[in-house]
Amino acid sequence: MRRLIKNEDGWNVTGDPTEGALIVAARKLGFAQEELERLYPRIAEIPFSSERKRMTTVHKTPQGEVYAYVKGAPEVILERCSRILEGGVERRLTAEKKRAVLKINEEFAEDALRVLGMAYRRLDAPKKRYTEKIESDLVFVGLMGMIDPPREEVKDAIRLCKKAGIKPVMITGDHKLTAVAVAREIGMLENGGLVLTGEELDRLSDEEFEKIVEDVKVYARVSPEHKLRIVKALKKKGHIVAMTGDGVNDAPALKNADIGIAMGITGTDVTKEASDMILMDDNFATIVNAVKHGRIIYDNIRKFAFFLLRCNFDELAVIATFAILGMPLPLTAPMILWINLVTDGGPATALSMDPPMEDVMARPPRDPKQGILYGRILQIIISFISQYLGTTFVFLLVYKYGFFAWGLSETERLMKAQTMCFVQATLRELVVVWNCRSETKSAFKLSWTSNKFLLVAEAVSILSSILIVYVPILRMMFGTTPLGIYEWLLVGSIASLGFLWMPEYLYEKRVFKWV
Repeated sequence: MRRLIKNEDGWNVTGDPTEGALIVAARKLGFAQEELERLYPRIAEIPFSSERKRMTTVHKTPQGEVYAYVKGAPEVILERCSRILEGGVERRLTAEKKRAVLKINEEFAEDALRVLGMAYRRLDAPKKRYTEKIESDLVFVGLMGMIDPPREEVKDAIRLCKKAGIKPVMITGDHKLTAVAVAREIGMLENGGLVLTGEELDRLSDEEFEKIVEDVKVYARVSPEHKLRIVKALKKKGHIVAMTGDGVNDAPALKNADIGIAMGITGTDVTKEASDMILMDDNFATIVNAVKHGRIIYDNIRKFAFFLLRCNFDELAVIATFAILGMPLPLTAPMILWINLVTDGGPATALSMDPPMEDVMARPPRDPKQGILYGRILQIIISFISQYLGTTFVFLLVYKYGFFAWGLSETERLMKAQTMCFVQATLRELVVVWNCRSETKSAFKLSWTSNKFLLVAEAVSILSSILIVYVPILRMMFGTTPLGIYEWLLVGSIASLGFLWMPEYLYEKRVFKWV
């Protein structure tokens, strides 16, 4: 129920904003809602709907008479009027007077005003039930124009939509001229575009509508059935469609859309049940903000999966290779567990909290058919091969050929080789993670300090790896041995090769037709 309420912050309107505007206008003219409701009690109502485009209430006057008061779209109200109130006198509504009223209506609409037509009819004695029959032979009273200004943030949201490859479309029950004026104000018709009314849409066949549906930017005077038709036509063209709605009859369109969005403030329970998402503040800019955050979340999920797949297959391949050859394994079980759980875990988690890239809302929507690793298979393969070769090279160099292990026994040489392989694998993964943050930019083109979580994860992983190499109790648990400066330089140099696999040169490059 709409009400005008006074509190510490001043006057506020609850309920439907259009009804609220009428109550405020009446109050400014000296008519209090509570007093009118007492003197003219409502005894019946024929509610508004998008199809009818009008609403009627039946009231009893202090003199005992019964009146029906009707408001709605001016052209709809005028069609049901036979007389007009002029100077307090009811006169015949001629075609000329009707044209004059419609002309004023258009002038209001061109100024972006939402216009309501008002009429009444005197009825006989009260009845138990009233039908639409009372909405005929009305007396036209006048027009009420009100402005529903778009929120300041809507213009920026529309601009951001276009930049992000999202096409916003206005669907309204308002007059065509009102819709066009508002659309121009918020930047929806800057580069042209078609404007269709519900009546014009009804005259088009499905085939004719599908040919132009992608060019239509504004729909005016439409009904919920038109919304459903628009959704189906856009989906048939291969678009991902999000549709907003608040009325009960909007539910089918929301249900058929890829993303149905119900209004949290003005939306009905039926609409909310049919929707996929409820907009708690009824603000279009919030939808755009949700798209932005959705892209950020999806990007970070991709980074997380990409990093883990780049770093884990090589260990399996190394272990399998040396097991098949009957040679000692380059990595022990505790080392593998540490790499997978600690060295990988911290940076991977930090990637899920990576700040958004600058172009997150400057690129078109992704193809829904694309997998989560789209465009990155070649990078995964190269990382796998280089990591495999790096670990194998270090192990054979130290264990097989005795480099950095002069004068050591075979057991000591094996321990040294495994330690160097462990450190090399750990450092490589801590290097590779920096090139997992963007699809098109390498670590050298991004800020090194923008993700504080990643810096902490890297520091913890490096420090813990050093402790495993030098703390006696940890050395005993992991089977490691201390390394000298030259050994660190060798494994560090090999690990740093991970910086070379830059995403800007490898993204979307195919190895085979299907990869």
